[in-house]
Formats: sequence, structure tokens, C-alpha cells
Amino acid sequence: MEQCSVSFAFGDSVPPRNKTSYTGSVQGDYDLIQKICSENITYRYPELDDNITSRIEKELEIIREKGFLSYFLINWDIVSYARSKGYFYVGRGSGANSVIAYILRITDVDPIDLDLYFERFINLYRRNPPDFDIDFSWTDRDDVTRYIFDKFKNVALLATYSTFQYRAVVRELGKVFGLPKLEIDKLSKGNFDMRKLDKLSQLVLKYGTLIQNFPSHLSIHAGGILISELPIEYYTATNMPPKGFPTTQFDMVVAEDVGLYKFDILSQRGLGKIKDAVVNVNRNHPEAPIDIHDLARFKQDEQVKDMLRNGKAIGCFYVESPAMRMLLQKLRVDDYLGLVAASSIIRPGVAKSGMMREYIKRFRDPEERKKAHPVMMDIMPDTFGVMVYQEDVIKVAHYFAGLTLGEADVLRRGMSGKYRSRSEFEQAKEAFFTKAVAKGHPKEMVEEVWRQTESFAGYAFAKGHSASYAVESYQSLFLKAHYPLEYLVATLNNSGGFYRPEFYVHEARMQGGRIEAPCVNHSESGATVLEKTIHLGLVFVKDLDYKTVEWICQARAEGGLFESLIDFTERVPAGIEQVSTLVKVGAFRFTGKSKKELMWEAHLTMAKTKKRSVEPKLFREQSKPFRFPDFYTAPLEEAYDQIELLGYPLCDPFLLLRRSPKGGILSADLGDFIHQTVVSYGYLVTAKNTSTNGGDQMHFGTFIDRKGFFLDTVHFPNVAKKYPFRGRGVYRIIGKVAEEFGFHSIEVSEMYKEAMIEDPRYSEEKNIKKPERKNYRDADKLAISTENNNQNARYFDKGTKRRTNAPREG
Repeated sequence: MEQCSVSFAFGDSVPPRNKTSYTGSVQGDYDLIQKICSENITYRYPELDDNITSRIEKELEIIREKGFLSYFLINWDIVSYARSKGYFYVGRGSGANSVIAYILRITDVDPIDLDLYFERFINLYRRNPPDFDIDFSWTDRDDVTRYIFDKFKNVALLATYSTFQYRAVVRELGKVFGLPKLEIDKLSKGNFDMRKLDKLSQLVLKYGTLIQNFPSHLSIHAGGILISELPIEYYTATNMPPKGFPTTQFDMVVAEDVGLYKFDILSQRGLGKIKDAVVNVNRNHPEAPIDIHDLARFKQDEQVKDMLRNGKAIGCFYVESPAMRMLLQKLRVDDYLGLVAASSIIRPGVAKSGMMREYIKRFRDPEERKKAHPVMMDIMPDTFGVMVYQEDVIKVAHYFAGLTLGEADVLRRGMSGKYRSRSEFEQAKEAFFTKAVAKGHPKEMVEEVWRQTESFAGYAFAKGHSASYAVESYQSLFLKAHYPLEYLVATLNNSGGFYRPEFYVHEARMQGGRIEAPCVNHSESGATVLEKTIHLGLVFVKDLDYKTVEWICQARAEGGLFESLIDFTERVPAGIEQVSTLVKVGAFRFTGKSKKELMWEAHLTMAKTKKRSVEPKLFREQSKPFRFPDFYTAPLEEAYDQIELLGYPLCDPFLLLRRSPKGGILSADLGDFIHQTVVSYGYLVTAKNTSTNGGDQMHFGTFIDRKGFFLDTVHFPNVAKKYPFRGRGVYRIIGKVAEEFGFHSIEVSEMYKEAMIEDPRYSEEKNIKKPERKNYRDADKLAISTENNNQNARYFDKGTKRRTNAPREG
């Protein structure tokens, strides 16, 4: 025992423990990567020049010198497998700065075209391996992960520590101390007065503060995979979570200290949308197949340009949020580089620092560009002297201060906060001042440039990362521009995006689609589109088992369309609860019978069991038809069934209001009432909560008006507190129309939620006829006036006194 010893090495001095070679030798790796580049180069660069060849040679030498050949080749292997299976993927992050990664097809961003520095990705100062983030469709990632485990030895998923946060720790301690659920709920929501709490509740909070942020349990990193040279058990024990692959018992930080660096195999639904949309288009339009990688064509497409300029990008990757839609409209951007910049300045830190506003001013007005610092304007002419990307820090350090590109990247990483305390950052900072002054720059100028650079660096996006996002944005924009219904169906089938599914259904209707509720004869598992008709999928129905959906699709494929509800029950082994759900959602409307009649028929013919089995019959017996009395069906029952089972109505939500909106202006007319107080009506889409510099809560609201177009609102702290959002529904909005860079919004002064008609099945007034509502309940007869007279629009007169004919509160 005395002769045995155990030692551990951690930190920067530890050499990388990742797989050292792909082919079995470093020279073999170098020969292979040269061969692949030689074979693939014409795909990326049909015409070579000295700039391209010298960049390739330079990168290869640095990659070999730093020992990262195997890292590139393993990623090349992974994406090659993905392409062989027809999987969509996006390589993003600073890896887009590498021309080798571009040629190997790990990324789709040309770093030479965008003037991206390789040193931002790899330089001689870098000790740890580079980091590729590769996104796959959420439906494909598990297979890619399985391939990696099958292909390579010594592979493990990376763990992450889940820590106790306030709510979780209060709930756990509340159970330990035996508090009732009601009291635990109250404590976890923070809804209490400390002075009025009993002793046990006070103890829960006391010990909770001590336990908060302690590790709770091991989970799985979002996409981290380790591929080591030696068996992973040399460094950690592993466990087998539900994913079925060995998983480490340390997290990313410990893994890096040990010398193990992760491969990031991530997933996103945006790629699933693009993949499914292409399938939909090729099926519905076989005469014109799409090359979804033809980015040059997409950049020149006039319909795509129009969508960008006007922010008509709902459903499109990274450009559909209210904030991005607002920015695109302010910039009126319609080209690739403009979108790349927009993807960066939308970052919260950049916006708060004032950089976003300054960039918009200079983008729109050439005169504003003259205010730029001459040094910054000289270094960054494409962004008008405004620092937009992380690479701009490198540019300033390299061209202004005279640091090498490697030193400049150390400075850039240090400013991000991760390495601020490290000695190499201090050395790079000292070199910045020394070399800048030595170049003849006045000390005051050097200090000012340093201040601007340092204040910006921690907020920025890598240009290559933004460029990668922009590629995917262009793909989705092109599909939506030319094949909107196919694309929106793919969006619904991939769980939507920024908005709730309801608003992608709404957008499909705005694009000319005819929306059909789920139907056992026409709906598949997911949504489908044929010409202009969209059938919502059976999986969208709440409380409908996926097994039942499979049975329906299988029975229909084997025996054709269902002829009646009786035919359905004889061919599909669904229980009465499942059939009742289908009846309520209208899935048997092809029979021509009312829901009440179908419900009686189902209960009279089916056994009252949850599970049934059906046996194939040689001869089918004719069932005896039932005779039912006439059942009364209230006009809006269908809408309330849809709200219950789909989560939203398929009719116009304004039809569900107790009182028809009187007047009010539409989104398209806001420009006619700038700085005037108006009243408008909007159906709530989403609300963003934020805080002012003083810590007060305020909101940004997004609504759709009566014509279906977006209406944007701003709720300052005093209004946000007095008139809070009260859930989904239609709101009456009163406020002043504001305009900034051509973008219109309403600065809200009052807001009231309009009352809805009660569900007629449970309302005491269901049999009362109201002449005023007779036509308004009929969507086909609805006619909304778009005229806006001054008396309606100007809700207030010149003073603050309300007009006598102002509408009453809902």
C-alpha cells in the first residue's frame, strides 16, 4: 500500500484528453483533411485565388500545430453522416470563422466573404480545443447521438448539476416540516408577510436561504458529448439515465479542468420546420423541387426582401419575435449583411448600451454617420463605426492598438468576463495601451477607445454566429414567401416557435388558407395541407391518446374512409372517452349529424369501458339506425369546444365578445394619428415583461387587430401597475400613438379586458336572442368598418377631460 499513490491534475496545465487522432496517427489526420479539402474546394469556391489558398494553408498549419486535426475530422464525420441520412443541420458559433470548417461543410458561412478572422476561433494563444455548435432537427438528433456512440470508443454524455432554487427548496423543506400544501404554495410564490408567519414557516425560509444554489441532482447537458482517448472511466464514474447512454458524474467545468472538452450536438425545431416544409412543397409541387441550400438565390429574392423590410416574418427562425419585427421595420433592412447585423444588435446588452439606437440612426441617415469617431469609422466602415460584433473588438485591438490577432482575441475573451482575472488578459491590456501610444495615438484617445471597447465587448455576438443564424432565417423566409401554407403547416407540426400555435393557424388563414378542425376521415397525426385547405392534426386534440391516433390512421389506410360513427367504432378499438373527445372536437362532422346526436349514438352502441378490441369481420352487419329528437345547439358551442380541446377557437375571437367593438382604429391607420390619443381593440398575442433602469416593471404588448394585423403597445410602469394584463382575450386599448424610425405603437394610458359571451351550454342567458348580436355572431356576415373618424379616434379632447360619448368600460 505504501508504494501506491493517487494523483489528480486539474487546470490549464493539463493537456487535452480528447481523442488524439481520427485515423490513428496525426500524419494520417493531416493527409486526410488535405484530401477532403482538395476534393470539396470547388463546391465552395468554383474560382480560386491566392487569398483563398493562402487562408487554407494558414489555417491548416495552425490547426495541426495546436493538435486540433482530430476535432475537425470528428465533426466532419458527424455532419457527413447527417447528410447521408438527409438530416438538416447548422454549424454555428465562432467555428463559422474557419474556411476549413466551411470547406468540410461543418458550417455554411463563407468567412472570406464576410471578413471573419480565423483568430477569433483558433489562435496560438488558445489552449483548449475550439468549439463547434451543431444544431440538428429535434427529430434527428437522437439518431446522430446514437451514431456517435456506435462510431467512436470512449464516449459519454456530459452531465450538469441541477441546483436548488427558491421555489424548489421551499417546497422540499415545507414537506420536511409538515406544512400543508396551501401554506407551501403561499411561501413558494413569495406571497406572504414575514411578520405574520408561524415558527415553522420561518424555519423553512431560514434554512432555505442556506440550501439555495446547492446541488440537487445530476441532469444531462443540453448537447455536450465527450470523446476521450482513454476510457472515460479513467476520469469519472458513469450512470445510465433514461436516454440510455453512459453519462458522466461531473459537469462541463470539471471536465475542462480534467482536460476533456465537449462536442456540442444540439437540436432546434427551426430545422425541423425547414425539413418538413421542403417535404410538403416537393409533395404538393413536384414540378419545381427546391434546393434549400441555394442561399445566393434567396438573397436576391424580391419577396424575401419585402418580408424583411416590413417585418412580415412570423414563423421564420430568429426574425419572428416582436422585438425583431420592430427592429427590421425600423431598419428597413433587406439584405443578408443587414440581417446579420440585426441579429447581433438585438442582443439585450447591446440595446441597453445604446448601440442599437445609434446603429439604426446611422443605418438610415448618412448625415448621422459623420458623428462617428474617426478611428472607429475607419476600422468598421460596414457598420458605420458602431461596434456590432465580437470581431470588432479584435479589429480595434489589431488595427488601432497594433496587437497581433492572437493577442487581440485574448483581449476579446478577457472582456467577456470569463478570463478577466487571468494574467494573459492583463498583459494584453497593458500591450493595448503601450502599443497604441507607441503608434502615435494621444493617450486621451487611447483611453476613450478603450472605454468604448470595454463597455461593448461583454454584450456582443460573434459575427460568424449571427451569419449562421441568418442562413437559417433566409431559408425559412424563402419558404414562407413562396409556399406559406406548406411552411406554416410544418411550423405547427414542429410545435410552433415564438408564438402559441393559435397564431400560426391565424397566420395561415391570413395567407389564404382554409382551416379545418381535426377529422377522422381527413386528418393525419400532424397538420396537412392540400391546395388551400389545412386539416389540423389529431395530435393537436387534448386528451386524445397517441395510440388512438395511430389506430385511426392505420384503420383508414387499411379499410378506407369511415362511413359513420358506427363504422368507426367497429374498426378502431377506442374507448368511449376517446370517442366522446373526437365527437366534441367535431371529428365526425362528415356524418351530417349534430354532436349531441352523435354523443347519444356513441353511448348507446359502445360498451362503457376505457379500452376495447375490434375483431375483423368477414361480413359486416347493418346496424339499426337510431331515431333522436331534435337537439338545440347554441351558435357558439363549437367555438367553446375548440377552446377546450384545441386551446383556441377557429373562428374570429372578436365574435366571442359580449358587446361588438364600437369604432376604434386599426393597426394600418396608426400613422394617421401620430401623437394623438386613440382607442383601439386588440386580441392579446404576447406580452413581454421588463424593468426600467430604476427597477420598475413595464411591459411591451403585442396584439392582433380586427383585421388580423399586429398592433404593438408600450405600458410604462404607472400604467402597467394600474392596468395589468388579465390573460388571453380582447382588450380595449386607450393611448397615444408614438412613432420611432417609421415604426408605430400605442403608449397605453388605459386598458380594459372586454367581456366574452359565456359558454352557452352553461349560461342562464343561452336562450335569450339579442338582435344586436345576430349578424355579429355569423363570421360570414361580419363586416368591420375600416373608416376612422376623428370623433372615434380622438378618445380625448385637447385636454384630459373624457368626451361625453366615450364608450363605456367592458
